[in-house]
Amino acid sequence: MRSSLTLAGTLWAFLSLVTAVASSTSYFLPYWLFGSQLGKPVSFSTFRRCNYPVRGEGQRLIMVEECGRYASFNAIPSLAWQMSTVVTGAGCALLLLVALAAVLGCCMEELISRMMGRCMGAAQFVGGLLISSGCALYPLGWNSPEIMQTCGNVSNQFQLGTCRLGWAYYCAGGGAAAAMLMCTWLSCFAGRHPKPVMLVESIMRNTNSYAMELDHCFKP
Repeated sequence: MRSSLTLAGTLWAFLSLVTAVASSTSYFLPYWLFGSQLGKPVSFSTFRRCNYPVRGEGQRLIMVEECGRYASFNAIPSLAWQMSTVVTGAGCALLLLVALAAVLGCCMEELISRMMGRCMGAAQFVGGLLISSGCALYPLGWNSPEIMQTCGNVSNQFQLGTCRLGWAYYCAGGGAAAAMLMCTWLSCFAGRHPKPVMLVESIMRNTNSYAMELDHCFKP
C-alpha cells in the first residue's frame, strides 16, 4: 500500500495528530485555571468547572466536589469565556479534521497532492490562530464575580490574584503554536504528487486496464 505523502509528509501527519489531540483534550478538560473556595480546590476551563458551591441546610454554603459543564451557554461566567469557547472549539475541530485527512493520506495513494497539502497547512494555521485567540480572550473573563470569589476577590482582567494558570491552558496554547509553525511549514512538502489526480481519470484508467485484461483472457 503506497502512501500519498513524502517522508516529511509522514512527519507532518504525525505532528498534526499530536497537536490536534493535545489541543482538543485541553479544550475539554477543566484545568485551565486553578484556585480555591471555602477551603476546597477549584478549577475552570472556558465552559467547565470542578467543585462549586451550593446552598445547603440553613442556607449554608457547601462545596460539591465534582466536575461538569455549565448548565447552558449563557451560564458561562463571562462574555469573554463564551467567545473563547466558540473560537477555541472551532479551531480544535479544524485541526482534528486536517489531522484525520493527513492520517488517511498515509494509507491511501493519490489522496493528498502537493497543492492539497499546502491548503491543509493553511487550514491548520487558521485553526491554530483560532485556538490562540481563545487563549488570548480567556484572561478577559477573570474579573467576573464567580472567578473573583475563587481568586481571593482580587483578580481582574490579566490579573490572577491568588489563582494560577493550569497545565491545560499551556497545552492548548502549545498545540496551537505547533500547528501554526511546524505543521504549516511541513505541509508545504507533504504531498508526493505535484498536481492532484482527478478521480474520474483514475477510475477511467483502472476501467481500461480491467477491460484489457478481460479481452486478453477471452482471446483464444
